[in-house]
Amino acid sequence: MTKTIFITGASRGFGKLWVRAFLERGNQVIATARDLGALNDLKSKYGGQILPLQLDVNDRTAGFAAIKKAKEHFGSIDVLINNAGYGLFGAVEETTEEQARQQIETNFFGLLWLTQAVIPVMREQGRGHIIQVSSMAGLFAAPTLGLYNASKFAVEGVSEALAAEVKAFNIHVTLVEPNGYATDWAGSSAAQTTAKPEYDGVRAAFQARITDDFFGDPEATVPAMFKLINSDNPPLRLFLGKKAYLMIRQVYEGRFAEWDAWAEVSIAAHGKKQS
Repeated sequence: MTKTIFITGASRGFGKLWVRAFLERGNQVIATARDLGALNDLKSKYGGQILPLQLDVNDRTAGFAAIKKAKEHFGSIDVLINNAGYGLFGAVEETTEEQARQQIETNFFGLLWLTQAVIPVMREQGRGHIIQVSSMAGLFAAPTLGLYNASKFAVEGVSEALAAEVKAFNIHVTLVEPNGYATDWAGSSAAQTTAKPEYDGVRAAFQARITDDFFGDPEATVPAMFKLINSDNPPLRLFLGKKAYLMIRQVYEGRFAEWDAWAEVSIAAHGKKQS
């Protein structure tokens, strides 16, 4: 079934890969990026099937205007994929105020503004699917990724609440949770703090855990995304990659073991109901 898909962060990585795949299947795509030059090849090949829009997701007014323009151009928006974002690498203590605010501004608020803008369109249509590209790092935290974790934890919370709020409007919400992939997410797309030597050991230990088989093949995500956008009953969360599924399962088993060990203390802290 042909769909109209609005996707942010379309200039590279997952964004451009998915845009190309959606277009190849005959879908209509509104592709946003800060640098529209990165989409010239797709515009040349697919013509009116793609609407490239320049957009800085941090600009709330521009986000609402982009959704309005997309709706006017294609008549509907079936799927919103909030894909724009980047990783900030560094220990919590090392992070400057500007770095922290920018990380949350882009990864969380940028996503929030587009989500708010598209809901009235989808509600009027009586259907829609909002896909938030989160991360397995939105479900557990890792050293030297604290602010990135914080931004994705926020995405998880707002999206889970949103799913319950818009269910009656026939709008679905899905959090996509990738593990590491061979994109430039940890390369040119990433930001780095100024390293403090006190955390060199933490950094080295974390890097030692990242083996070659940790990173998945980005192309392998395409069939999963097609199944997701075409599902009548999509999940709230979809893991991408075997590492994401296995690591999240292990983390939650460990959490339940700890919670169970402290359950008596937790329950006692409720107190006795007064008559």
